Amino acid sequence: MNFQLICIVVILFLSSPTRISGGDIVHDDDSAPKKPGCENDFMLVKVQTWINGVEDAEFVGVGARFGAKIVSKEKNANQRRLVLSDPRDCCSHLKKELTGDIIMVDRGNCKFTTKANFAEAAGASAVLIVNNQKELYKMVCEPDETDLDIHIPVMMLPQDAGASLEKKISNGSSVSVQLYSPLRPVVDIAEVFLWLMAVGTILCASFWSAWSTREAAREQEKFLKDDLDELPSITRVGGSNVVNINTVSAILFVVVASGFLIMLYELMSSWFIELLVVVFCIGGVEGLQTCLVAVLSRWFKHSAESFIKVPFFGAVSHLTLAVTPFCIAFAVIWAVHRNVSFAWIGQDILGIALIITVIQIVHIPNLEVGTVLLSCAFLYDIFWVFLSKKLFHESVMIVVARGDRSGEDGIPMLLKIPRLFDPWGGYSIIGFGDIILPGLLVAFALRYDWLAKRTLRAGYFLWAMIAYGLGLFITYVALNLMDGHGQPALLYIVPFTLGTFLALGKKRGDLKILWTRGEPERICPHVRLESNDE
Repeated sequence: MNFQLICIVVILFLSSPTRISGGDIVHDDDSAPKKPGCENDFMLVKVQTWINGVEDAEFVGVGARFGAKIVSKEKNANQRRLVLSDPRDCCSHLKKELTGDIIMVDRGNCKFTTKANFAEAAGASAVLIVNNQKELYKMVCEPDETDLDIHIPVMMLPQDAGASLEKKISNGSSVSVQLYSPLRPVVDIAEVFLWLMAVGTILCASFWSAWSTREAAREQEKFLKDDLDELPSITRVGGSNVVNINTVSAILFVVVASGFLIMLYELMSSWFIELLVVVFCIGGVEGLQTCLVAVLSRWFKHSAESFIKVPFFGAVSHLTLAVTPFCIAFAVIWAVHRNVSFAWIGQDILGIALIITVIQIVHIPNLEVGTVLLSCAFLYDIFWVFLSKKLFHESVMIVVARGDRSGEDGIPMLLKIPRLFDPWGGYSIIGFGDIILPGLLVAFALRYDWLAKRTLRAGYFLWAMIAYGLGLFITYVALNLMDGHGQPALLYIVPFTLGTFLALGKKRGDLKILWTRGEPERICPHVRLESNDE
C-alpha cells in the first residue's frame, strides 16, 4: 500500500479553514451581554513602540468592551509616553498625576473598570492592562456594574509583551507607544487564490483519475476480446495501485481520524510538530514524484517503461530514479526553511501533489460509500470545530490547526496563502480533508460520466464541480461573517456536493445504478460473441 494511504488518516483530522493572526483570545462574554457604557465590539489593537525615539517592536492587544473606541487609522493615532502604574494594579488612587501619558497596569485585585476609572482620574490618556497569561482576554463588564462612564481607551496586552515593555522602562529607557486598530478588508485576495487552488486541485485529480480508469477499462475490453479464457481472472477495473474503499472502512476512517485528532490535541508540542513535518515530507515526496513521473512520461516514454530492481522497493523505472532525488531535495529544503516568509509556496506544492495522488489512488466505488463517507465527515467536522468546546473548553480542531501550545506556526497538513491586504497579516488556510473528501466524490462523478459516455452537461461531473465551488464560496462568506473565526468547511460543502449528486441522480433515474454499481452497464464481449455464433 502506498504511503499516501497512511497519510490520508493523518490528514483527514484537519478540515477547517480559518485565519491565523495575532495571539489567542479567551472568550468570556456570554454571561456579560452589552449594555450602555459597555457595548464596544472587541477589536484587535496594534501597539507600536518607540525606545528612546527609535521605532521598535509592535505588539498586538485587544480592546475592552468599555471605554472610548480606538482610532482605526495610524495617521490619526497620537504617540504617547508609556509609564508604569503606581500602585501597579491601579486598584486605588495613583500616587502621581499623569499628563496625557498611557499607563500600563497589572491585571488582578479589582475590576477592569475600577482600574480604568482610577487611571482616567489621574489624567491618563489610555490604559494598557497586562494579562497574567500569554494569551489575550476579552475584558467585559460584570452584570451588576453601573460606573461605566469611561472616556479613555482600555486594552489588554499579553504577558510577554508587558514584561518586555516593563523591562525597558525599568532600565531607564524612554518608551512611547501608539495605539490604533486598522480594519480588516471584507475580502482578501488570498481567499480568492485559495478557492482557485482547491477547485483546480480537484479538477486535476478528477481528470487524472477518470483517464486512468478509462484506460484500464479499455485494457479490460481488449483482454476480453483477445483472450476470453482469461475472463474469470479479471475482477475489477483499474490498476493495481487503485484502492476502492467500502462502507465499513469509510466509517472507520472517521473514527480513526477522531482518535488521531485527540492524540494531536493532547500531545501537541514542538517535537510532535517536527514528527508531523517528517510524515508530511515523506507523503509529499511520494506525491510529487508520482505527479512528475506521470507528466514527464509523455516525453520520456522509454525511461518510464524501462525498469531496474532496487532493494526494498522492487522494480523501479529509470524515470522514477531520476525524479526522486529532486523530490527529496525539494522536501528537505522546505522542511529546513519552513519558517521563512515564502515557505508556504513549497508547502502548497507538496500538499497539492499529495492530494492529487491520493484522489487518484483512492476510489469511491459507488454513491452509497460516498454518502456514508461524506455524512460521517460532515458530523465529524461539526463536532470537532463546534461541539468539542463543551468537552475540552476550546475547539480541538482549531487548536490543532493553529499549532497552539507547540511553539510552532501550525501543522503542515494544510494549504495556505498569506493574507496580502490584511493589516493584521496571517494566513488563509484550508485543510486537506476539505479537498480530498469531496474530491473523491467529484472524481467518481467524472469516472462515471466517461464510462457512460455522457456529455459535460448531461453528466454529473460539471454539476458536482459547481456545487463544490459554491459550497467552498459559502464557507468563506460564513468565515467573514463570523469575523474570521474558524468554520467547519464540510458543513457547507457536503450538503452542496452530495445533495446535488443525489437530487440529480434521482431526477435522471440513475440513482439506483449510482448507489449500487457505481458504473454504467456495459455489454460483455463474451455474450455478444455467443449470440453471433447462434
